[in-house]
Amino acid sequence: MWPDRRFLDLVGLDHPIVQAPMVGPRAGLAAAVSGTGALGSLGCAALNAEQVRGEVAVIRRGTDRPFNLNFFCHAPAAPDPAREVAWLERLAPYYRELGLDPAAPVAMANRAPFDETMCAVVEDLRPAVVSFHFGLPDDLLLRRVRDAGCLVVSSATTVREARWLDARGVDAIIAQGADAGGHRGMFLTDAVASQVGTFSLVPQVVDAVRVPVIAAGGIADARGIAAALTLGASAVQIGTAYLLCPEAGISPVHLAALRAARDEDTALTNVFTGRPARGLVNRALAELGPLSSETPAFPSAAVALQPLRQRAEAAGSGDFSPLWSGQAVSLARETGAADLTLWLAEEARGILQARG
Repeated sequence: MWPDRRFLDLVGLDHPIVQAPMVGPRAGLAAAVSGTGALGSLGCAALNAEQVRGEVAVIRRGTDRPFNLNFFCHAPAAPDPAREVAWLERLAPYYRELGLDPAAPVAMANRAPFDETMCAVVEDLRPAVVSFHFGLPDDLLLRRVRDAGCLVVSSATTVREARWLDARGVDAIIAQGADAGGHRGMFLTDAVASQVGTFSLVPQVVDAVRVPVIAAGGIADARGIAAALTLGASAVQIGTAYLLCPEAGISPVHLAALRAARDEDTALTNVFTGRPARGLVNRALAELGPLSSETPAFPSAAVALQPLRQRAEAAGSGDFSPLWSGQAVSLARETGAADLTLWLAEEARGILQARG
């Protein structure tokens, strides 16, 4: 029934839906989605090795179907203390306003790139799919992932990036349009202004590569799924719509912001982490950005914002939180993850059948 079954047959899926790996949502969301026959994903970028092992144990208690582990593979930036001090000074008025000490130590989640330690975890756990953001790890680590029996997927934001990934033998490519929420997967370009929307990018990537293409960005209902598959995608990746599911467990301020969001309420910004990402416009994004030349390199920008975020969220405010969201958030349906997945698949199937 599905127009291009290559990704489904490769992974062993029933539905051409991938739940996007996102920092925050944990194993319960991935297990619920995978349990339906779609592909659940665990974002591992902010987890350490033992946390990944623990989350995978939860997934496997919930389902025996395939799932995806996702890792960042950015090149760490050289330390730049002067820039970090200047960023902290830029934030100083907010610290004073919230009664915070800018000299106090900050505890931050790990956002290290995929390395030897995480590769060993993958070799032990052997998930069906390992996906990467910001390119690919080095050849030795990549070979070890493949030797562990894992399929390799990565994100492309341009046709050039897609061709680069195809030449390195990935099993599928995520064509991430500019309307997608969260971090852009850019790795061969830093030209944010010329990033391409999903429904322009997908057919061009499909024409340029040999492997299955997964459409990502601005897809939150069955119409978007049917459109992406009609354009040649083998599957779709959906993130923002899953954030509204109870299994996602996002913060109350983030959930409230998503519920109230309209089509024009997101922007690409680098102020929260140092890399371009799409989120809902709030005070920090509007007053510090949306794109700022002052931010330290990824992920250092987040360190100085963390105390502001914590203090504001404790008071019920998302003024300093990265409220990641794609542009189609208002199309999302708030329900359980399994019900959402099955509803999306059935509705998309009906649309495609009606078109003949």
